[in-house]
Amino acid sequence: MLIGALEAGGTNMVCSIGTPQGDVLQRASFMTTTPEVTIDQVVDFIGKFDVKALGIGSFGPLDLAPSSPTYGSITDTPKAAWVGYPLLRVLSSRLGLPTAIDTAVNCAALAESKMGAGKGYSSLLYVAVGTGIGGGLVVENRLVHGLVHPELGHMIMSVEPSDTMPDGTCPFHRHCLEGLASGPAIEKRWGLSSKLMTPDHPAWELEASYLAQMCVNSIVTFSPEIIVLGGGVMKQTHLFPRIRKKTLELLGGYVASSRLTPEGIDSYIVAPALGVNSCVVGALLLGAQALEEPSTR
Repeated sequence: MLIGALEAGGTNMVCSIGTPQGDVLQRASFMTTTPEVTIDQVVDFIGKFDVKALGIGSFGPLDLAPSSPTYGSITDTPKAAWVGYPLLRVLSSRLGLPTAIDTAVNCAALAESKMGAGKGYSSLLYVAVGTGIGGGLVVENRLVHGLVHPELGHMIMSVEPSDTMPDGTCPFHRHCLEGLASGPAIEKRWGLSSKLMTPDHPAWELEASYLAQMCVNSIVTFSPEIIVLGGGVMKQTHLFPRIRKKTLELLGGYVASSRLTPEGIDSYIVAPALGVNSCVVGALLLGAQALEEPSTR
């Protein structure tokens, strides 16, 4: 049996064909331009295969309230052509398939929880640090939804005294995590892409400080059994030991767990075990759930 998966990103739409177990067999990528152009490409690719369901992991924010008349639509986004776009309804209708949708980070959290770094745990926090910052949360083996969906990237930070850009770059909030620690924020602050920075650049100590704040806030709020940090910025793997060290310093020994010690934290704040495939695998799993339970997100 084949399942379709769409990783709908603000830059590219990545379409995959795989199995209900998360194996990726085929893949194609299209630039995210206008819905009229991009959706035709997605439908054309997925329609070539005998898929039984579709799972979508999308950029957001999304309307994920099942009772809402605009369920499955993109809400506010800087990509003006996509504001209010009914992504779930359009793809489900045009492909004639059971279809489920969630945020891209929730899909990644689902995959890492079921098949990746969080396998064997009942709770997990996945945070993607890249062009934006988003978080997906699994508690008691279920993705967390609520009023809308988690927006960890807009957690308000305590500004570091050394920060030369204390207000950040977010158009909605002063000094939120995304505005201070996303890839574009790093580049604006330092005048250099993070991809070109050497490990000894002073940007990384500041970045680690903000991501450690996020980890501590999440630990004392959600108490996840494991934190997975992915996204383009976290390809700078030298960040992990810095974040772990600063997280322990900020916790100050308050949370009593062997995982939150110098000996245990290396296996607590980790990279995605599925690498860049976390979201796609999660979308495949979501599609398989839609086949079994059509009402599933």
